[in-house]
Amino acid sequence: MSIRTNKMKAVPVLLKQLMATRSKFHEREGDRSFDRKLEKLRLDVNKIKDVFVKVKKNEEELLDILAEVYDHLQKLDRKKLDEDMDDICKRIKDSAHKLVPMDAFDDSFKGEDHKGGHIFHSSQQLQQPHQKSWSREDYDQLDHIPKDCLSFLLIFPENAVIRKSNAINLWIGEGLTVDIEKIPAKQWGENVIDNLLQCNVIVPYGNGKVPPTNKFRILPDVRRQLGLYLTKKNAEHPEYASLSQKTRINRPQWVKKFMNLKVLQLGRWQDSPFHHIEVGGEEFLEELRNLTQLKYLSLRGISRIFKLPSSIAELESLLVLDLKVCHNLETLPNDISSMKSLTHLILSQCPLLEGMPKGIEKLSNLEVLKGFLISAPEKTPRRISDLVNLKKLTQLSIRIGSEVVISDMHFKSLGDIYTLEHLKISWSVSHPRYGNIQVIFPPRLCKLHLECFPGKSFEECWFETRALRQNMELNITGGKLESMKVNFEWRNVYILRLKYLKQLNVHINDLKSLFPGLKYAEIKQISNHSYTEREWFSYESDTD
Repeated sequence: MSIRTNKMKAVPVLLKQLMATRSKFHEREGDRSFDRKLEKLRLDVNKIKDVFVKVKKNEEELLDILAEVYDHLQKLDRKKLDEDMDDICKRIKDSAHKLVPMDAFDDSFKGEDHKGGHIFHSSQQLQQPHQKSWSREDYDQLDHIPKDCLSFLLIFPENAVIRKSNAINLWIGEGLTVDIEKIPAKQWGENVIDNLLQCNVIVPYGNGKVPPTNKFRILPDVRRQLGLYLTKKNAEHPEYASLSQKTRINRPQWVKKFMNLKVLQLGRWQDSPFHHIEVGGEEFLEELRNLTQLKYLSLRGISRIFKLPSSIAELESLLVLDLKVCHNLETLPNDISSMKSLTHLILSQCPLLEGMPKGIEKLSNLEVLKGFLISAPEKTPRRISDLVNLKKLTQLSIRIGSEVVISDMHFKSLGDIYTLEHLKISWSVSHPRYGNIQVIFPPRLCKLHLECFPGKSFEECWFETRALRQNMELNITGGKLESMKVNFEWRNVYILRLKYLKQLNVHINDLKSLFPGLKYAEIKQISNHSYTEREWFSYESDTD
């Protein structure tokens, strides 16, 4: 792969080649002095891995400001323009200076402490509860399961913003969902979070607008009061281990200290991509086979893991395997059919992954499967039709890889996954022909996310939507979409999110006619509109 093919992959590709070259020189010469120089090069390259992300973000910010100024000039309001001129010039200048993120180099090369502002968010971003303040009586009203769930949340730092999915996966790993009502673990976790919200123990993260976000936090005063009611061992549970990003984990001896481990969070849990974690080698992964009681394993966001060893498949008690954002990951175990207990397999945002392992269709307990890759037949024979027999599958994300040939029947089998509620389809290719797909949606689908759709219009597609349930959520992120016109009707769409669609030509006032059941719309960076940050629009007043 050429470094210039994809700038987001340039650093991982370079690092991979650097390690291969370093290994060859070591075999030939064994020159430690030269090896140290190569190590310094690796460290320097690694420290700038997020520069492309920052540049893109700052570039978008500058373009948004220029677009806003352009609209300002078109209004021909001399008085207003004269009053705002100094501020306009300052904003353009400041944004232009940020275009080359020198702070990224400064922070990285000075050994930035990631315990700072990147993890935590200002209190202005946090939705404060409007109900009565939390009290001991609220805590006493919780049944024993939410109390246990709450105690494990104290593992997260104070003021931390916590994703619902991270919390639920943690509870699953701790075995709190065992012998609970016969409902999917995700739904059970959502019910627990609703319970905690109603008791004012946790609060949603957001700006107070509807609908609620999928993140929350424990308010500092509530957390302090909880410290009076919960013993210290609940916050430092002996069966939970979270190794810090500065801990070296490439020595096998550490496994011997945690033989009874149930939950192992090695990867990051924060949203920010600037929380960097890397390993010096992959040898420690082989040692994980000895953690026979392990139920939750997260390697999320860890760099320099290129291959997941086949020994991982020996963890037959594992419920959750999270490999999201492992950018260097290329190869999975050849066969994972022995992992019968798996309920969550998360492989999303692993761009170098070439294929799916055998045995996915035999994981009968699987409820969540993210990052299912459809690639060329010679790389993997896995197809969507293989998933039809997964009778508990409620959440599925699919990535269409390069060089894949999509047949008419490729996505029609989705309609046979009757338990599926959340579906995401992502495109890794930009050619418009990959947007010409035929999909039959499952009858229980309530959330659909289309990412980087390569077509200009949905009129090129064939979607079977008649059976869709009420109050559906539709997210469209990125891609080349120019028009929202369709040859079918999204009558049941309740929440609409449109993000990063620079070529989409649609007016906010037209959305209600396109989506008759629409209640809320979230708009961010579409066409030439000046919605740089997320904007929510409520259509409640239009309800009959």
